[in-house]
Amino acid sequence: MTGQRGQRGPGRGEARTRRPGFTLRRLLALPVLAVLVAGCGIRSTEVPTDFGPAPSRVRCSLSESGAARASGGLAVQVFLLCGSSLVAVDRTVRVPDGTEDSARRVLVAQGLLDQLAEAPSAAERDAGYQTYVRGGTTVSGPRPKDPEDTLRLSTPPAELSRYALAQLVCTFSDSAAAEGDGSVILGGPGTAPVRRYDCTDEVRSQPSSHQPPSSEVPKG
Repeated sequence: MTGQRGQRGPGRGEARTRRPGFTLRRLLALPVLAVLVAGCGIRSTEVPTDFGPAPSRVRCSLSESGAARASGGLAVQVFLLCGSSLVAVDRTVRVPDGTEDSARRVLVAQGLLDQLAEAPSAAERDAGYQTYVRGGTTVSGPRPKDPEDTLRLSTPPAELSRYALAQLVCTFSDSAAAEGDGSVILGGPGTAPVRRYDCTDEVRSQPSSHQPPSSEVPKG
């Protein structure tokens, strides 16, 4: 009996020495199992991470129309800068009834220019709108050898800021002040040739990096 018990002792000892090796093999097998699971297309659970509040964004939208509707006025739109883009807002300009087409074009252009130079309303400012067109600029019609739809500014277009020129071009080209083809012919007070400016999608969406493309217009 004593001999049998002595033989069992080593057996228990061998079992104890095998357990650490077995545990180690299980631990080594876990990375392999994870790779196999990932290979089967099973994704690990995503844990939400709080990186703080999202940055504030300019709304560029108005709950009510920004236009001051005047009785007998002509409903128009002007382009203001909001965020990094040009956005159309409603305005009203006065044009007397019975005005001839040539004079009407100039009156509309001057009204649009005045609206662009006017400070945005409180609601528009809260929504992020702003303008870069300065007051005091006037518009006149074509000279004898200019195309009939030419608009001459008291400030040369080349001296306007990038944003102001984009606002003017897109506002004029989308109004009764131009021919409605997405372009407008502008000149200054001097003798420099007039140029046709286009309001493109790139100008509307990124006026900071896309200047209105233009081409010289030959004299008539």
